[in-house]
Amino acid sequence: MDKLKVSLVSLGCPKNLVDSEVMLGHLPLDRYEIVLDESQADIIIVNTCAFINDAKEESVDTILEVSDYKEQGHCKLLVVAGCLPQRYQGVLKDQLPEVDLFIGTSEGPRIVELIEQQLQNQTPAEKVGSPDYLYDHQTPRVNSSPTYSSYVKIAEGCSNHCSYCIIPQLRGKLRSRSIGSVVAETETLAAQGVTEIILIAQDITDYGADRNDGATLEKLLKELVKIDKLVWIRLLYAYPDGVTDELIELIATEEKICNYLDLPLQHIDDHLLTRMNRHLDEGQTRELVQKLRNRIPDLTLRTSFIVGFPGETNEQFNKLLKFVEEGHFERVGVFRYSREEGTVAAKLPDQIPARTKTSRLNKLMKAQARVSFNKNRALVGCTEQVLVEGFSDETDLLLKGRSARQAPDIDGQYLITSGIADVGEYVQLQITDSSEYDLIGEIVEH
Repeated sequence: MDKLKVSLVSLGCPKNLVDSEVMLGHLPLDRYEIVLDESQADIIIVNTCAFINDAKEESVDTILEVSDYKEQGHCKLLVVAGCLPQRYQGVLKDQLPEVDLFIGTSEGPRIVELIEQQLQNQTPAEKVGSPDYLYDHQTPRVNSSPTYSSYVKIAEGCSNHCSYCIIPQLRGKLRSRSIGSVVAETETLAAQGVTEIILIAQDITDYGADRNDGATLEKLLKELVKIDKLVWIRLLYAYPDGVTDELIELIATEEKICNYLDLPLQHIDDHLLTRMNRHLDEGQTRELVQKLRNRIPDLTLRTSFIVGFPGETNEQFNKLLKFVEEGHFERVGVFRYSREEGTVAAKLPDQIPARTKTSRLNKLMKAQARVSFNKNRALVGCTEQVLVEGFSDETDLLLKGRSARQAPDIDGQYLITSGIADVGEYVQLQITDSSEYDLIGEIVEH
């Protein structure tokens, strides 16, 4: 019997990407073949995001787009997985009749069973259980990232209950893996040639808080740095109130831990932070940022802010704008507040008009663009270690790469104008020029 060809479209964040890789890992290779071209696929899986309105719209648009392959391609079965079915269970079958099977955030490991059931049953089905799954080092997984880099999800779910956030309802409460499990997975990846590990969770600083074995992020890092073949360990999504002095010291002193921290702050005004159910005020935030800068002078700080949160006044926004203009951050992401049903903030009065949110977002991004340009310009003349990732997307005449300052896909890149190196190789690069987000340089040694 011919193998069934499966194509998977993964939307949303890297945490979702890991879920997609786990789903693919459960497909037995003697019966299924993974293909990249949806037009050639017998089965198309769309792993969705439903965090905010923009993500929901992207998910629905993608579902409708790939559904055309049921008429124009080979598709026999369209599966929609992840956060959208988890959030809107019982509703989507009527709204998206093109879809044959909806599965929730914890049903990925059952993907083969559910697919085979559905191939025998022509009636659209929905399988959405409690969000309680947690993969481990023994879980089969197909790494879709480049061979030299991989995400490792150290925990699932979240227990922070920020007032604007739907994640606890989609992903459940915090569930941390054991230190031994994370180390075992990382050792396997390193043995396969992975040299950059990116630790992810909704809040990596909360890692271990739900366990009774003393696991903490700091203890985990002390074990991971012992893995010989690793070059970089990168930390994403560290809530500011969980950044300890011990963590700061580890980043400062351990060569393998990138001097890079994604520190979502969301705002700087105390009244709004309280309404968001965030746990640091302005004074504590400034103290933390200064502590990080003093101990790790070359730290790259990424943060995110929400504009247009209910009740945000012009004065409060201007306070945030001034904070950004002070130049504390190398990277800033800005989100328009999205009113999500089922959250505390959705019921708050004084909702902000969409036009005002967009205007504030644009002002904040322009301010950060000036900061980023100046920070990049200050690096010209320096030499940095860069991971070569292949040819530039714009021309085969240039190589591209990333330094420890840059996470994949979100932080810009280096364009390499002189020198030759292989993909996955680390080189020393002298920076010769810069723009708002990218840097340009020449290889000076391997």
